[in-house]
Amino acid sequence: MTKQPSATVPGAILCAAGTLELNANRTQKELTVANRGDRPIQIGSHFHFFEVNRALQFDRPTAYGFRLDIPAGTAVRFEPGDTKTVNLVAMAGDRTVRGLNNLVNGALDDADVRANAMEQLQTLGFSDQG
Repeated sequence: MTKQPSATVPGAILCAAGTLELNANRTQKELTVANRGDRPIQIGSHFHFFEVNRALQFDRPTAYGFRLDIPAGTAVRFEPGDTKTVNLVAMAGDRTVRGLNNLVNGALDDADVRANAMEQLQTLGFSDQG
């Protein structure tokens, strides 16, 4: 007697019927971003966009609390001299950001943390057109 393979094998991905909408009901924004540097810059899907490489020029205060609206594990690449429009989505979870370029290091919704982050933009020389 030949054993029939199981419909469920280890590692199988089982998808529910219907359509899955990514980042549903989250605030979204569109920003124009220019790479003023001399090297390519790549930004991953879950990086706090406000804190990306200082050679990228855009309205940083508008990007505070947002990340790229792209699938997890993907990235957007900016070549030197490139200007492109990106879609951002509000960060979720406990909305705490630590590390990265050390501009925030705290709760995104804390007014003191936000004020300090805006001050750090200028102190550390991040490009900003906002």
